[in-house]
Amino acid sequence: MPDPRFFEDLGPATLAELASLSGARLADPSLGDRSIRHVAPLDGADAEAISFFSDPKRKAELAETKAGACFVRADLADALPSGCAGLLTAHPQASWAAAAARLHRPRRHQGALHIHPDCELEDGVELAPGVVVGQGARIGRGTRLDPGARIGPGVSIGRDCRIGPNAVVGFALLGDRVSIHGGAVIGEAGFGAAGGPTGVVDLPQLGRVILQDGVTIGANSCVDRGAFADTTIGENTKIDNLVHVAHNVRIGRNCVAAAYTGISGSTIVGDGVAFGGKAGVADHLTIGAGASIGAAASVFKDVPAGETWTGFPARPIKRWLRETAWLSRMAGGRGTRG
Repeated sequence: MPDPRFFEDLGPATLAELASLSGARLADPSLGDRSIRHVAPLDGADAEAISFFSDPKRKAELAETKAGACFVRADLADALPSGCAGLLTAHPQASWAAAAARLHRPRRHQGALHIHPDCELEDGVELAPGVVVGQGARIGRGTRLDPGARIGPGVSIGRDCRIGPNAVVGFALLGDRVSIHGGAVIGEAGFGAAGGPTGVVDLPQLGRVILQDGVTIGANSCVDRGAFADTTIGENTKIDNLVHVAHNVRIGRNCVAAAYTGISGSTIVGDGVAFGGKAGVADHLTIGAGASIGAAASVFKDVPAGETWTGFPARPIKRWLRETAWLSRMAGGRGTRG
């Protein structure tokens, strides 16, 4: 269930209402009065949740779900477990997004005061001109917020942190000694989209960002909140300027990422990993502990622990060096014969 510090609960809603607003059809109309309180992924759903299923490869996961209802294509409806009501639709994800908008809403700053009276500031917090702090936010002693910094509702920031000028922090929990440099954006929605009957629609991003003690986020970098699971950056990890960490990414302790690195959604990065400048990592991969990714490398496969990969597509550096040397010799040979 989405964290109530960051998301308002707008439920419940009946299945009949959710079917109507999402363009779906109840497989069993007699279940139209069933009450739903929140949306959830298949593996995290309970009897009061509605989920979606569109990938036949996930049938095993569907069979184990405890969801009270599920958006599903008509040709896959027979895979629904007993007790899970089917809402039939050609666009399960888009229909689910419509249900999520009915049941949940991100909290936004309330009122006209820059520093909301319902926030909690420990002694020794420094607020520069133009700072905004939302309702329910908590900020620890010794933390400084530079001019124009904006802290969203419910955000928790530990002690001895620094939030740089015009940095934005929302939907996030920060430990102690965290440094967010100017212009960085923490906790905005990650990229999720699905085709619907009228075109592409945004998918809800209902997770959080967790930055553990000693993390540094460079200027103009972005760390997206999770879709459901948290986006997490481990202790003492250092992120350079102009880096993008996508939703649901988990980065371990003592990692470093140079400028222009991009880590796609749901990738897991072990402890002590280093990314060279402009490195790119595809989604749903695992980068093993102690691995190094070379500058401008494009990673499309899991990287074993301790290995160094580079190139496009990225592969172990010794292999890349051999292939590059061979290609250079072949190109040079053709050039002399011509």
